[in-house]
Formats: sequence, structure tokens, C-alpha cells
Amino acid sequence: SNRGDVHMKAYVLLAGSENLDSLKRVERPDPQAGPGHILVRIRACSLNYRDQAVVTGHYFGGKLQRDTIPLSDGAGEVVAIGPGVTRFKAGDRVAGTFFENWVDGPPSMEARPALGSPLDGTLAELRVFNERDAVAIPGNLSFEEAATLPCAGVTAWNALMVISRVKPGDSVLCLGTGGVSMLALQFAKAAGARVFITSSSDDKLKRAQAAGADELINYKETPDWEKEVQRISNGRGVDHIVEVGGTGTLAKSFQSVGFRGNVCLIGVLTSGGDTSPHPLMMRGASLHGIFVGNRAMFEDMNRAIEVNRIQPIVDRVFPFDQARDAFEYHRSQSHFGKVVITI
Repeated sequence: SNRGDVHMKAYVLLAGSENLDSLKRVERPDPQAGPGHILVRIRACSLNYRDQAVVTGHYFGGKLQRDTIPLSDGAGEVVAIGPGVTRFKAGDRVAGTFFENWVDGPPSMEARPALGSPLDGTLAELRVFNERDAVAIPGNLSFEEAATLPCAGVTAWNALMVISRVKPGDSVLCLGTGGVSMLALQFAKAAGARVFITSSSDDKLKRAQAAGADELINYKETPDWEKEVQRISNGRGVDHIVEVGGTGTLAKSFQSVGFRGNVCLIGVLTSGGDTSPHPLMMRGASLHGIFVGNRAMFEDMNRAIEVNRIQPIVDRVFPFDQARDAFEYHRSQSHFGKVVITI
């Protein structure tokens, strides 16, 4: 590498992490690209809610078993390729996939670990990927914009385009204005759908409207927002719901969905609440669990982003030295769209 020294800068979360005090700056030997692998100079990473759960030790699998480089989502350029690599060459702009070893089709029963937990993630100057586990990024995106895609982008794409098959004239409800919801808004508008957005902030609702949202609901002013959805839709409900709220909002989503509609369950942000699926029965509606997606979905999404000139919404960009600030800002939930760290 041309960085003049053979030790890359990185952050790790210490084994057993319970809070951000365990986020430490370290230097690690520069990794090398072995057979079938590519060495990527990471230029930008983005934060997801799961990263906050990893910090506090509440993610699937419990506390980190070892010091781990955090974050699943990174984009950068290929600086070296190992023997036998055919998918990429030095200089290519790429992003890693959220999962290792899930190219297409249903997830296999083999190991399919994710970046940032249990695998080392992207908050480092360099990372090696199997060439199978990376994609070319859309030509119209900066590294910062492309870094929003591996988890939040693929999740939104899978929910709307793969599972829900949104078509022109459909209605889509996105909960909140975080990363998944804003990418879902952009994909839904590109597909010709009418988009409903909920937020506790009128300012965020205005920004969502500027990004294409059609119907705005402030859930602080209207706690029974499911009734407002029914009112605006003339009692039809909405066709598709991007449910990132978790169990606390699920009952309201079930009351908001229309005939043969679809609720895509993504987040685990809230707890408690009524989770009985009984209201789905009368509506002939369904609930689908979404856990990111595979590389084929990522590639389909990237084509759609390029063709439709979609620019993911980046709320704030923090420099590498301020990674802790980025985590704290993201955790405060004051962001609109994605929070990014540049390296």
C-alpha cells in the first residue's frame, strides 16, 4: 500500500463490550489478499441499529467473544488482488456484502456469518474480502453514499422489491426516517408507489416530503397513527409496510395493512406491545421476516440505483478520528437517513 507504513488504523470493540468505552483505536498489521481474495482500501462506513446492539452486548449471540472491528457496511477501492481473482481488478470501486458466503437463493445451512459480529467489520483502513463477497458500487454514488447500502439498502430492497414486489400504484408505509426507511422511500418512489411516512418530528417529515414522501403522519401528535393511515387511504389500508419499529409498533402495522397486504418485519427497535398476528387473518395479509439479503439482491439493487439516479440520503459524515461521536449521534436517533464515517 502507498500509506508509507505497514500498519493500518482501525477501531475495535473489546471482547465483552457493554458500552462505547470499549471502542478503541488500534493499529493492526496490513492484511494481504490471498488466493481468491481482494484487498480493499475502505473509504467510508455507515452505521446501522444492529451496530448499537453489538456495542451494548445485546445483539444475537450475546456479547462479543473477542476484540472485533465493528460495522458491517463499507465501501472503497480495490488496492490489490490475490491469485485467481476474476471478478475485480485494482482500482475498482466496491462494497462488501453484509454476509459472507450468500451469493444467491435461500440461505444455506452452512455458516453465513455477518460483518461487524461475529466477523471483523469495516471500521478500518483496509479489509480483505473473498471476491465472492463484494460487489461493484453504482457509478453515480460517492463512497459515502455507497457505504449506506450493504445492510440498510439491501434490507429495504429485499422487503419492497423481492418479497413485496411493489408495483406502480401500490401504497407503502415506512416507519420513521432512519436509513432503511429512507432507502425504502426512494425505492418505492422509483417503483411508482405512494409512500406514507411516520415520524415524531415535523422537520423530518418535511425532509421526507422533499425526498418524495406523499403522506406524512406525526406519531407524537397522532399516537393512533394506524387510524390516520386508514383515514388517508379511505379505509383500504396500505399494501406494504416497512416495519422497522419492532414489537412495539407491530399491532399498529397490522391495523394499517390492506387486503392481501404485506408487513415486512425488519427491526427490533422497540419492545413490549401486542404481537398477535390475528388481525392479518381478516385482511388476507401476511408478515414476512427480512434479514438483509444476498449478493444477487445487492447487484439488482445497484442496477436500479444507477438507472434511476437514486442518491442515498446521508445525514452526517464524521471523520475517522470522531468515530465515537458518530456512534453517539446515531444512537440519539436525531439523524435523518444514514450516518457515515469516512476513513
